[in-house]
Amino acid sequence: MKNIFDPKVTEELINRINQLKPESPALWGKMSVDQMLAHCCVAYEMAYTNKHPKPNPVVRFLLKAFVKKGVVNEVPYPKNSRTAPAFIISDRKIFEEEKDRLIKYIEHTHSLGEDHFEGKESLSFGPLTAKEWNNLFYKHLDHHLRQFGV
Repeated sequence: MKNIFDPKVTEELINRINQLKPESPALWGKMSVDQMLAHCCVAYEMAYTNKHPKPNPVVRFLLKAFVKKGVVNEVPYPKNSRTAPAFIISDRKIFEEEKDRLIKYIEHTHSLGEDHFEGKESLSFGPLTAKEWNNLFYKHLDHHLRQFGV
């Protein structure tokens, strides 16, 4: 798994995002490219904002017990995997705004560095290691950039 805290990986991800166009077609799935960019921002919103509520204790237990491993491990997501409700983007977005927003989140994550994420609480999964945060962020971005052929 590539390390999002490595400046070369950050640059690579941003270069891939910059290859996207408003008309870039998905190779699988139902999202448009603008929706995908907004969808990718949700993981960062959950890490940096209070926009999304913390799941109740029962849901959080289930997420930690049954979902966490698949999200933070190094196994790529399969095509057309299920999306958590908070990540569903049903309306169209402004491509350039979502692209810029995602790039800013990636740059912000890199600037905070690995130490910031060691033991940082995830809304859904509780405290994660820096490696788990890396896997969560990188794996998700890579999956969706591949979805759009970049």
